[in-house]
Amino acid sequence: MKPINVLLADDHTIILDGLRVVLSNDDNIEVIGTVGNGEEVIEFLKKKETDLVVLDINMPKMDGITCSRVIKKQFPWIKILILTMYPQKSFIDEIVKIGIDGCLLKNNTGKELITAIKRVMGGNSYFDHLKLFTSETEEVFQFKLTKRELEIIKCLADGLSSLEMAEKLFISEHTVRTHRKNILKKTGVSGTSQLIKYAAEQQLI
Repeated sequence: MKPINVLLADDHTIILDGLRVVLSNDDNIEVIGTVGNGEEVIEFLKKKETDLVVLDINMPKMDGITCSRVIKKQFPWIKILILTMYPQKSFIDEIVKIGIDGCLLKNNTGKELITAIKRVMGGNSYFDHLKLFTSETEEVFQFKLTKRELEIIKCLADGLSSLEMAEKLFISEHTVRTHRKNILKKTGVSGTSQLIKYAAEQQLI
């Protein structure tokens, strides 16, 4: 039986080393490469036959969500498993829409990762623990702003960039940009400076 060729992508070497060790325990899985960001993923896939990519959600240069969009467009036959540190439900609908094949928490056991890889390669999805993902639907009634949107506003007031916010809140940069657009639409302001002024006036920050 031909082994499953797996590429690992994470910007933390210790995570990559751990994943490689875990997957080496299964004779049917072969780690054919490790990379540190989304751009390196795409370059690797152009050069080497790959069956499945294990992607961290937050990576420099190109985050896991953006990278997954590119993979599904350029290499639609390649399977994708997303790893995330924190169980936040805000991006689940997004990754399902993209066509990502599964999502696991980084604190999963090695056995679970191996199970997920084999299930996905068998043509199924792996979202077994979505019940552990927390809901972010609580809203500030008057302004219809979610808790996450309030966090984004506070980060903007602190002068953080979208990338810095993504790293602080453990979400993708694409998700941050989506939240920012939604906030502007809900509040009716036209830019960051006006938004911060509005938030201060309404005592949101």
